[in-house]
Amino acid sequence: MNRSPEERRVAEIMAERTGTCADDWYLVYRARHGMLVALEAVREELGEGHVVTQLLTCCTAVDPILAAGLEPVYAEISRCAASICPEKLEMPARTRAVMLQHTYGIVDERDSALLAEKAHAAGALVIEDCAHGLGRMARTADGRAVADISVHSFGVEKMLHTQFGGAIWVNPDASFASVRSRIRQRMEALPVAGSHLTSLTRTFVFWNRVYNHLPHGMARALRQTLTAVGLFEPAVSDEERRGAVSHEPLRPSSEICQRVIDAFAALDGDMRTRAEATATYAAELADVPGVELFSSGCTDPAQPLLKFPILVGDRQTADRITEEVCAAGYYTSTWYRPYLGPGVLDEAAYRVPADTRSIPSCMRIIDTVATLPTDQGEAGARAVAAIVRRVVSS
Repeated sequence: MNRSPEERRVAEIMAERTGTCADDWYLVYRARHGMLVALEAVREELGEGHVVTQLLTCCTAVDPILAAGLEPVYAEISRCAASICPEKLEMPARTRAVMLQHTYGIVDERDSALLAEKAHAAGALVIEDCAHGLGRMARTADGRAVADISVHSFGVEKMLHTQFGGAIWVNPDASFASVRSRIRQRMEALPVAGSHLTSLTRTFVFWNRVYNHLPHGMARALRQTLTAVGLFEPAVSDEERRGAVSHEPLRPSSEICQRVIDAFAALDGDMRTRAEATATYAAELADVPGVELFSSGCTDPAQPLLKFPILVGDRQTADRITEEVCAAGYYTSTWYRPYLGPGVLDEAAYRVPADTRSIPSCMRIIDTVATLPTDQGEAGARAVAAIVRRVVSS
């Protein structure tokens, strides 16, 4: 594979952080591109069928399933980790893959290993979505990675502040040799994002600042116009909210890779800050009436979460917490309400079930979750926790 020095360096960084081999890492312009390549290989080698996923996710995590010609099936999720509950996992006869999503950055080792065991027993691959937990992969008790494919994002509102880029890891020890081989061949042949797309990544932050200073209707109209004429690359396009994947899969340019390399220099400090906030929230909100904490069986209770999720009594309370936290200067937003965030434009295309009574925990989380910021460290978490206590007690 003819990698640029910058692309090779990012692969080496990912390998160093995960204890893997750089040759098993492949870079993409966007993480969804890597997921699409993997799922296309799954369909081509294993045939048409289903992919088990969850409604508590971004639409861009389901778009690759649809674009690959597979059908999503939405499973119940656990209250421990907001990811598919292995004990309640049901797989249709032609299940080709199961998505293991580390929602908010929660990595539950026990549930992840059990989910992988059940998926593999049914002849399905495990695709790990680490968009919220960059460089952190679920492992078994003896240290083996549980996933066959692991997808990591450098994109918008993720651990790195690079806005674009992603990486996938192909497990060299996975059982699905033909799928692995096809993914590797396709990834090695991907074209590199050209100068025009690279230039749009430079102006992404500028345009979003412009939109944030305009009335909502005007901002939406400007965003749509600039996107239509190719002068803006949105985080999630309207096309992607209808079930497609924007662009053919691409590799990142050397310039994008260099931004990723530069951003990694600050990642360890950022992760420490987020771990401090996570531990602070857990202590400050543990016994607050009207607040339910997520809990997981992972060995480290103070993980560096991208957001700290809590459940409250109703949607109105959750939304008020978000509003007051933002008003106090601690930016946050609710992930994922609506489901398939930021909301889809064609639910039928996503095969969203009309009856969601079989996934009550998922729907409860969607309806009453508030996601608290973790980028302010211990002091910020204490201030935000005080806002939460005040809102739920009023």
